[in-house]
Formats: sequence, C-alpha cells, structure tokens
Amino acid sequence: MQREDMKDLLWFLAVASERSFTKAAAKLGTSQSTLSHTIKEMEERLGVRLLTRTTRSVAPTEAGERLFQSLAPRIEEIEADIASLVAFRDTPSGTVRITLSDHALQTTVWPKLQPVLLHYPDLRVELYSDNGMRNIVEERFDAGVRLGESVDKDMIAVPIGADWRMVAVAAPAYLSRHPAPATPQDLVGHSCINMRQTTYGGLYAWEFEKDGRDVRVRVEGQLTFNTSIAMIDAAIAGYGIANVPEDLVSGHVAAGRLTLLLDEWSLPFSGYHLYYPSRRQQSPAFKVIVDALRYKP
Repeated sequence: MQREDMKDLLWFLAVASERSFTKAAAKLGTSQSTLSHTIKEMEERLGVRLLTRTTRSVAPTEAGERLFQSLAPRIEEIEADIASLVAFRDTPSGTVRITLSDHALQTTVWPKLQPVLLHYPDLRVELYSDNGMRNIVEERFDAGVRLGESVDKDMIAVPIGADWRMVAVAAPAYLSRHPAPATPQDLVGHSCINMRQTTYGGLYAWEFEKDGRDVRVRVEGQLTFNTSIAMIDAAIAGYGIANVPEDLVSGHVAAGRLTLLLDEWSLPFSGYHLYYPSRRQQSPAFKVIVDALRYKP
C-alpha cells in the first residue's frame, strides 16, 4: 500500500464518521473540495462506491460501511499505542475528547478542569456539549458524561459529581393565571416548557417519584428547547412550567423569580459519571483528566 493510500483511508474514516464533507474537512484541516476529490479518486482506484452523496447528507454505502467497521477499530488501536508513548515524556500532552450535557459542563466538568489546564499547558481538551446520548465508540470520543443510572454496563464508570435532582418551577406571574399542580398528572393541563433530546429527537418525559411510585409524564406547551438555560429564561418570563436541574434555579427560587413545584415528588438520583470503554488503554493525558474529575466527597 502506498503512503498516499493510507492518508486517503484516514480521510475516508473522517467523512464516514462525521457524515459530512464540511465537518470532516474542518476536522482534517483541508478544503471540502480537496477532500471530496481525494475520496472520489480513492473510489475510482478501488472500483467501488464508498459513499452515497446527496445535497444534504453523506452516508457510507454497504461497501463503505464494511470498510469503516474494519478500519476504525484498527486505527483506534494504533492511536492508543501511539498515545501510550507519551508516557515517556515528562509532561502529559495530547487531546482528550469528551461528550457531555450543558449542565454537566457548567456545574461539574469545567470548574474542575480549569486549574488542570493551567498546570498542563500541553494538554488539550475538546468538550462537545450535547444533551443527546452519543455513542462514544462510534463517534470516537475518549469518554462521555452521563448520570450513573444511564451508563452502559460494559463501560467503566467513574463518579465525578454528587447526587442531584430535577425540579419543576414556574414564575409567580404564570401561577397567578394557573393553579399550581398538586400531582405530576396535573401537569397535563399546564403549558410546559419541553426539552428535546438531540440524538434521538424525542421530547424528554418528566420523571417523578414518591413513596416508591415512579411517574413519567409527557407534557405539552408552546416552547421546546434543547438547553436548560433557555428553558429557565422562558420560565422566568412566565411562559410555563420547566423541569430543570435544581442547582441552576436555586438562586432564582430564593430571589422569588421562580416557585418550586411538586417538591415532594422530586427525589435525587445518581450523579454524573465519566464513562469510557473498558478496553481503552489510558494515556497519561487521559489519566490526568480522570483524576481531576473524580468525585471526592
């Protein structure tokens, strides 16, 4: 295999992973036209179509998917082996990619990473804020952050934060026009501010618990967001009831801008965990991140 062919394979992996020539080109540091031309030449050289292109999307063909599934794990192993060589350096370096929610980023991960990044200037961290449920293996993240109960059993999970809870809140102006809900089922008759989960596209079902009884409610309203901050702003403005992390609204509740609802139905659950594949070989840079984020009660 020619050295140029290896580069072409790596570029193909980037396009197949990102499902976009634009995103892949930005990641590779090349132009979209150069990338597209390179992949086209590779397909002609192999005599098989690897990607299906439309005006709005890019997806692997059956042959392309087979090549992707064959190559991706091998390239990941090579990258892990190379990363392990960093152990011979005095200072951890390299890039660590983590997918996480905006709430986890603001309240847990970013506050803990700030002093670490100052101490290790050669360490780079890419934080992908997304309220969906990303597949970290397929999308080539080094790790992800989820609530403990949501982490797959085949992953290593490291606690990085205390238990917390979601709470329903509304502005006094909204409650002056609508009676406060006495039970979760009463939310059906209210204007609620919804959260759309990015990855799956569905609306988040509000979860409550009391006396061992679990209740999930599908609510409706004028507004739907994919970030908690926007939901809180809309609730303060009187557009309805929002179900958001308590630590993001405690100040607003104390100041009287929001009123806590269904308090006895809102119980804490397992806090955030950093998770990653059990077969992942930890680089010195990754170990620094894990140690920095690890929860220390």
